[in-house]
Amino acid sequence: MNHTLEISDELKNRLDEHLEEDQSHEELIEELVSMYETSGTFLQEGYSE
Repeated sequence: MNHTLEISDELKNRLDEHLEEDQSHEELIEELVSMYETSGTFLQEGYSE
């Protein structure tokens, strides 16, 4: 089952900045959700506790 999400142009542009070559928005969002589920928080590049 497919669902449609509406996002602002600003958020789409932000997502576009992080897309790898030939990667879809759906694939990027899946990757982000997996990272969140694994660590409980989104990681920032270069950040360590």
